[in-house]
Amino acid sequence: MDIASELVNAAKKLSAVCDSLIPTIEQKTIVCHATNPINYAWEHHLQYLNKWGSRGGKTILLGMTPGPWGMAQSGVPFGSTDIAKTFLEIEPHSLQTPTNAHPKRPIEGLSLLRQEVSGERLWGLMEMHYKTAENTFDNIFVVNHCPLLLLGESGKNLTPDKLPTTVMKPILDACDQHLLEVVDILQADRIIGIGKYAESRARKALSAGKSGKGLSKDGRQIHISTCWHPSPASPLANKNGSDDWRANVIAALTEDY
Repeated sequence: MDIASELVNAAKKLSAVCDSLIPTIEQKTIVCHATNPINYAWEHHLQYLNKWGSRGGKTILLGMTPGPWGMAQSGVPFGSTDIAKTFLEIEPHSLQTPTNAHPKRPIEGLSLLRQEVSGERLWGLMEMHYKTAENTFDNIFVVNHCPLLLLGESGKNLTPDKLPTTVMKPILDACDQHLLEVVDILQADRIIGIGKYAESRARKALSAGKSGKGLSKDGRQIHISTCWHPSPASPLANKNGSDDWRANVIAALTEDY
């Protein structure tokens, strides 16, 4: 089985677990609308895995969860819709809005005009640094730890660390196992957490100690570090017109490990 097919199978397995746990999340937490872009935007996510998963990148950039204007529309981690269509070459498919989607966050797919700032920043920097999509994925692969979009009643994006541990543990355990699978499939040797939360999940999944080295399922040492998150809500990402953020990410990518 080739790398892309293995990534597809791993994504399907995680998606099924997520779907099975959505009712519990909505019943027992402040999340009013939990939806799974890997499910309803599968045609987009499948393209991402098939087109770019086999290029050989050994560094995983690990995100947290989808945003309502990014992966929730494109099916791609940090997938601002214009960049998904142009730089990532994802061909648009019509998407069916899940019945439990937030009415203020409609699913428009790649036709959505509003752009996710985090996605524009991240993928824009990858293009600036690596020049082409092919060269980008020869070096890195971007994965979200948890594929679920978690929204409160107001439409606010909620993160797993702000929800009850007893409820979220089964899904986060499944997400940890998926990350371990992806590390093995790609034969990755490094994970850069995009933000401290993603780094902490990588450290937990790979049982990393203070050295920053974790262990893959097949016993290889994996270097784990972090970079600043590109969110417009982050002062670090906005400082100096985002120049400081770009420098921080490039430093993480070019670190001698």
